[in-house]
Amino acid sequence: MNQTLVQKLTRTKPVDNRVEPAPTSSNSLHRSIGLFPLTMIGVGATIGTGIFFTMVEAVPKAGPSVILSFLFAAITAGLTALCYAELSFRIPASGSSYSFAYATVGEFLAFIMAACLLLEYGLAASATAIGWSDYLNNFLNNAFGWHIPEALRSPMIVSTPKGMEIHAGHINLPPVLLVGLCCLLLIRGTKESATTNAIMVMIKLAILVFFVAIAFSGFDINNFHPFFSPDNGVHITGMTGVTAAAATVFFSFIGLDTVATAGEEVRDPKRNVPIGILSALGIVTLFYLLVAVAAMGAQPAYKFAGQEAGLAVILQNVTGKTWPALVLAAGAVISVFSVTLVTIYGQTRILYAISKDGLISKSFQKVNPRTASPVHNTLIVCVVVGLVAGFVDATFLWDMVSMGTLTAFIVVSLAVPVMRKKENGKGTKGFRVPFGPYVVPGLSIAACLYLMFGLSMTTYTIFIIWMSAAVLTYFLYGMRNSRLNHAA
Repeated sequence: MNQTLVQKLTRTKPVDNRVEPAPTSSNSLHRSIGLFPLTMIGVGATIGTGIFFTMVEAVPKAGPSVILSFLFAAITAGLTALCYAELSFRIPASGSSYSFAYATVGEFLAFIMAACLLLEYGLAASATAIGWSDYLNNFLNNAFGWHIPEALRSPMIVSTPKGMEIHAGHINLPPVLLVGLCCLLLIRGTKESATTNAIMVMIKLAILVFFVAIAFSGFDINNFHPFFSPDNGVHITGMTGVTAAAATVFFSFIGLDTVATAGEEVRDPKRNVPIGILSALGIVTLFYLLVAVAAMGAQPAYKFAGQEAGLAVILQNVTGKTWPALVLAAGAVISVFSVTLVTIYGQTRILYAISKDGLISKSFQKVNPRTASPVHNTLIVCVVVGLVAGFVDATFLWDMVSMGTLTAFIVVSLAVPVMRKKENGKGTKGFRVPFGPYVVPGLSIAACLYLMFGLSMTTYTIFIIWMSAAVLTYFLYGMRNSRLNHAA
């Protein structure tokens, strides 16, 4: 049957609530992840980004009220987490919000959602790898008195107050090496990667507890006055600064989406994915607020601007000794490894899901029969992430990741009432968003739109260019090669 253009754009993928206990083909992923490592994937993808790095970007915008920024971001993420939990119960598949969109709002919007997720995960992996370089250099300096040469730890494309600059001959080599290590680990297999990540996350949490304990010893309540940032020359004051900072740090809640991308590799996903999402959110929010309060109490807001390896420097200033900074920098080196690992993992699984649906090349769904990992897919992702991390300044990346995350969260929230309507009261019993299908999803969408207003015009411009490329790709390749197109 020939379909009209509108029918093609809005066709949905049938929802399969069945959970296969074992792989059905050589291109199938294995269900090898339990609840604890799944929760640690979520924690590993979040803690490390918002705390270790973005305080430097967010505090100059909001001042001490950055605590409110983290709280607003957490509330927004919490509302969306409830939507993720319901959808992941009903659609236990790889691909996360892409799969949710495909089953509810149609193929075209699902492909646009996939483009947002690829932007979100790719740039998040690059940005965290870049921040890892700062802590590695701090660790080497405190441990051995040696700095990585400037030309080998600074990017070629740099953002300055006067605009973009090109520093010929420069490359940020440490993040390139980090991405290479993540690539090797992911190629070895998912179970090994998840176990390694869980160990690194536990180390990370211990390091942050260590930071909080020492930072509170130098706590000064005067550092919270004035609570809201005064005019800093760019008119980011009061709640405007809080909103701008919240939009910047919001990308650090990407871990919620990462948990859902593992749906096809989780044991008992209908139970474990919703619990994993909500558990990860609770752990992350607690640690973010503790560390933010401790950091602001230990150091005046004006010192955060441009500060490399910020948390390590705070400990060194509070104690007057290098060993606490050395311990924290070492912990950050391990911690950020886990963040980069799981964000790259998330992107490869989204590409896998899109490829299975025929919307991009089949090469992205080829799985190595021995390791049960998509090797070709992983290599391509790591090459792109490594190049961006090695040559681009992180300043260009933070807000773009937030834009992708917020867009994904909006679509997930929209999918809940659509799914309920399709079920017409006959859906499977399980977790449901409280207060009906409209209140929480509606609040989630409103909160996401509010945070979007805090993003810069440059971010919107780049996002529009990326989305335009995605639309062209869909009409030139995806629509014609879609599995649903051949099934029609």
